[in-house]
Amino acid sequence: MEMAQTASKKKKAGSPARAARAKAVTKSAGSKASASKGTAKSVLRDDCFFILNENNTVDAKREPKLDKALLLRMYRNMVLTRAYDERGMMLQRQGRIGFYVPSTGQEAIQIGTAAALTPTDWVFPSYREPGVCIYRGASLHTMLCNLWGNADDVSKGRQMPVHYSFADLRIFSISSPISTQVIQAVGAAMAAKIKKENDIAISYNGDGGTSENDFHTGLTFAGAYKAPAVFIVTNNQYAISVPLHKQTACTRLVDKAIGYGMPGIAVDGNDVLAVYMATKEAVDRARRGEGPTLIEMLTLRMGPHSSSDDPTRYRDEELFKAWGKRDPIERFKTYLTSKKLWSEKEEVALKEELKALISAAIETAEPVPPPSVEELFDDVYAEKTAQLKKQEADLVKERELRGKFINTSEAFPL
Repeated sequence: MEMAQTASKKKKAGSPARAARAKAVTKSAGSKASASKGTAKSVLRDDCFFILNENNTVDAKREPKLDKALLLRMYRNMVLTRAYDERGMMLQRQGRIGFYVPSTGQEAIQIGTAAALTPTDWVFPSYREPGVCIYRGASLHTMLCNLWGNADDVSKGRQMPVHYSFADLRIFSISSPISTQVIQAVGAAMAAKIKKENDIAISYNGDGGTSENDFHTGLTFAGAYKAPAVFIVTNNQYAISVPLHKQTACTRLVDKAIGYGMPGIAVDGNDVLAVYMATKEAVDRARRGEGPTLIEMLTLRMGPHSSSDDPTRYRDEELFKAWGKRDPIERFKTYLTSKKLWSEKEEVALKEELKALISAAIETAEPVPPPSVEELFDDVYAEKTAQLKKQEADLVKERELRGKFINTSEAFPL
């Protein structure tokens, strides 16, 4: 890749990610693919920062010096995220839940970014980042209860499935409206700066989200106030069924950073090492008080938009096959194996362990009953109004007359 090769050669450019970012925000390039000398041809844009080349080997000069514990934690959580997604889709196909949003093929983006954060940083994900929750220590039981919307669900069944919320992990409640989390993240970042706290805020949105007003508003404020924020734009090349070229004239989403007065960098979203390095540098920069960064993570959505979608009706199958050869988990496994940090025996054991872990969590989450009807009236106001109390009493009386209410929400179609 021209950009990454140039970055590694510049002696005064600092880190490879910083050199790549400097070039990314000034270079006006198309979306053509290229290949490094001696490697296979890539579907990756030639302006993207990477560490693993198409043969999954690295340039020792650009290889991050990460300890074994961190590398293996990242790998374990990538595999766990994939396994969780697979079970989520299976539960929906079996009619046990009504809806699911998979993130297959985007595990490197989720785990690589999460690994660059501290426990007190503020996280504003979209609905395609279950791995961020998992990496930060979210309970699988609680995440699964969200899929059923039952009594153990944090939101008491009032949220969509895969719309998680973990206040203790500083993970804000996920919203279905696109990019609303961007302005929320900027607000949290500005508050941290005003309070002189050393925390940063990170937000996640897709390529379609960059065309939303909230994205523009959020980045405008972040740039003007030098908010300690990092904006992760996952360019998986489809906004549901709309390809990138139909929803924006911008061929490189990283170029949007220029208009908001902040640096930006395009990264190979299927290379967890590159994702981690670029995010860590942006996080450190924000923490030093140098302002926000936009990171475009280039990948391809390998599954449907949701369990209601059939991507075979609109996606480019040749592109799908090409990106399928760049599976982020397989690429990272190859890297770890080459460094003698992983073996096939450990791989088999890990998959069996994680399968059992998820199965055990499902066994405890699925039987949990739905929230009580009384809870419908909680959390509307700090104290229930007279009107709410009357409505609650009327509903309780109705339940007594009927004997019970039939729960029709277990397998709602979306």
